[in-house]
Amino acid sequence: MKAVVFQEAGLPIQNARSLFETDLPKPTPGARDLLVEVKAIAVNPVDTKVRARSTSQEVQVLGWDTVGIVREVGSDVSLFKVGDEVFYAGAIDRPGSYSEFHLVDERIVGQKPRSLDNASAAALPLTSITAWELLFDRLGVQENGGKGQRLLVIGAGGGVGSILVQLARKLTQLTVIGTASRPETQSWVQELGAHHVIDHSASIPLQLENLKLNPVDYVISLTHTETYLPQIVEVLRPQGKLALIDDPAQLDVMPLKRKSLSLHWELMFTRSLYQTADMIKQHELLNRISELVDNGVIQTTIGEHFGKIGADNLKRAHALIESGKAKGKIVLEGF
Repeated sequence: MKAVVFQEAGLPIQNARSLFETDLPKPTPGARDLLVEVKAIAVNPVDTKVRARSTSQEVQVLGWDTVGIVREVGSDVSLFKVGDEVFYAGAIDRPGSYSEFHLVDERIVGQKPRSLDNASAAALPLTSITAWELLFDRLGVQENGGKGQRLLVIGAGGGVGSILVQLARKLTQLTVIGTASRPETQSWVQELGAHHVIDHSASIPLQLENLKLNPVDYVISLTHTETYLPQIVEVLRPQGKLALIDDPAQLDVMPLKRKSLSLHWELMFTRSLYQTADMIKQHELLNRISELVDNGVIQTTIGEHFGKIGADNLKRAHALIESGKAKGKIVLEGF
């Protein structure tokens, strides 16, 4: 089968060997696996991080956002059948989906939204799971809850922020404040439903004060948390909650103590990495996302379509993500 791979970590994306095309054996499903014919994928920051940091010398396949058709099922599969259209974010400890065929455990797979084409659906799985777990699992916000409370989302114009803003606005009563630093991303965040949009390149506390929105009850930081931490501590109410997803080189949490602030880290791969007892919740969550999309409650967060799945187009996608200027999700479709 065709695949786009890398072998040597840390190469600049412009290097010919940073991502390259090859042929790999078609995989065989295990007991709870689906063999999926890949139709569309999306590119995420985790793709670029693994390409930069991996210590393995083996050929590796990246890719953790997939839409496809089930072509084979394992002996113990009960949730899907051959021919089903599915979408999922996969598992980080297994080969990714920059390939014509891909194996995935059925417990982390959902039925693709019927109302979306393959590319539009590919934009959703990883960020939807991340956003849902941040809001409802890590911070403990209840659906239709949060009346009178405020949520600040730092970096709301990216992939996770784009779906998080929608979930918070549509499924809770929180006042949603998003940050974005460029006019195009500020407009995007406003369109997605944020009640207020402020600029994280300027003083966050001052802007919130001017809007009479200081303090806030929750902060979800999606980028450069170590840079924004002093401002986050300042604007959070006593006993407020901070959740994050990025990878700060250092994070001094002692300033959280005075206000008894709680810190919550989110990694959507945790359930699949540790085969947790509630792993199937990601299957249920993705089906719920499909339902919300098909009912017109939330929309795809596709930002750009980069064409066919191949090394050159994937390099373009990685370069844009590494620039920090991506809006929404970057998708590719077909081989």
